[in-house]
Amino acid sequence: MSEAWRYCGSQIKLWRTEAGITREELGKEANYEYETVKSMEQGRRKPSIRLLQVADQLCGASGKLLAAREFLKPEPFPARAQEFMAIEAEAIARHSYDALLIPGLLQTEEYARALISASHPPLDDETVEERVRARLQRQVALTRKASTVFSFVLYEAALRTLVGGRETMRSQLEHLLNVGTLRNASIQVLPRGRCNGLALNGSMVLLETTDHDRYAYVEAPETSALHSEPGKVSALAEAHGMIRMQALSVEESADFIREVAEEL
Repeated sequence: MSEAWRYCGSQIKLWRTEAGITREELGKEANYEYETVKSMEQGRRKPSIRLLQVADQLCGASGKLLAAREFLKPEPFPARAQEFMAIEAEAIARHSYDALLIPGLLQTEEYARALISASHPPLDDETVEERVRARLQRQVALTRKASTVFSFVLYEAALRTLVGGRETMRSQLEHLLNVGTLRNASIQVLPRGRCNGLALNGSMVLLETTDHDRYAYVEAPETSALHSEPGKVSALAEAHGMIRMQALSVEESADFIREVAEEL
């Protein structure tokens, strides 16, 4: 339950009560069931723009209720990832390893939408679209500054997981080949069976800022951690280095990606 949802819902209830309007009446005007209006007023469900518009008009709020819509916009990234995103946006070097999925910076719109839409618990359509938009906007970093270095190592499983179906995955693999032609980006594939101990431990991202501060970010379902302690960052950097040494070269990786795409 969001604090913004709860506060907005309580305001709708206060204005409605002050105006002498029942939930049934508000629901009828907004084309919602009684229980739906109740859930929105109690903050268990996000108050819709439609309900805000109708309540504002019925209660004579003169735009005060409708103004709440600015605080109900979905967050472009999960709260646990926002600090990482801020540092990533200013990084001069980004090195990553991904075990199961194509990383956000390399995702096509179709792949990103298929992945985000499958989140559990389910996200509402507005949140899905906002997160897809934000994910695609992040990718501007790849071409914004040619001096920023990006390296990606993908475990073979990430190439063969059919997110969104065969057509979506084929387009995604072709997109990887296109990104791989950028002068400041490299994409390598770690075939199955290599570096098993580390390859199966999960994904990681290493960042270096303009002040040469170094960070390491690890993420798993429903949890993540951004490390700045030198010992932890160093240990993850060593693990990444070992994985990268076992990966195919950039040229071999491009051939491998083409082969997987042709098999789809």
